[in-house]
Amino acid sequence: MVRTSRLEAFSDGVLAIIITIMVLELKVPDGPRLADLVHTTGVGLLTYLLSFVYVAIYWNNHHHMFHLVRQASGGVLWANLALLFCLSLFPFTTAWMDDTRFAQTPVITYGVNLLAAAFAYFALQTVIIRQQGPASPLRQAIGKDVKGKVSPAFYLAGILSALVIDPGGRIGVVIALACFVGAAIMWIVPDRRIGRVVSHHEAPD
Repeated sequence: MVRTSRLEAFSDGVLAIIITIMVLELKVPDGPRLADLVHTTGVGLLTYLLSFVYVAIYWNNHHHMFHLVRQASGGVLWANLALLFCLSLFPFTTAWMDDTRFAQTPVITYGVNLLAAAFAYFALQTVIIRQQGPASPLRQAIGKDVKGKVSPAFYLAGILSALVIDPGGRIGVVIALACFVGAAIMWIVPDRRIGRVVSHHEAPD
């Protein structure tokens, strides 16, 4: 068992680097006008915003989750690394989607990236809960975890939409992007489950 402070510091550093890499992918406008910004950087800004929101969501949830974890086993360390691996692919999948102007395959790949990150986060939660045992405060905090179960359905629906709906056109891709944006919006709404449990555990007896 190791203290979680080093794990959290390492994770924070990796997520900061991911955001930095993504912003460095943005293209500088060709001219000084707003039209130049829209033409050269507009799509890139949108894809960056979406991915930034997802990284921010994972950082926020990760930060709150580890308020309920005192020590990390080897399984927790490896599950955390698996999550960071999935998140570290965001700069690549985001840039590919941007450079191809939302072509079908890059959008599907981005959806697979989101799905993989969701499964990795779920795996991390599961390993922590098993480490903590039957009285796991994290299990108490997440409850039924409706958001965690609905999100992969959004990603899978987006992937399938891009695959089977109007394969040669844009309708399926638009539906896929709407699914990805919808899942992000769902997570932006504050979730106070873990915060309440943390307050309870930190309250004086």
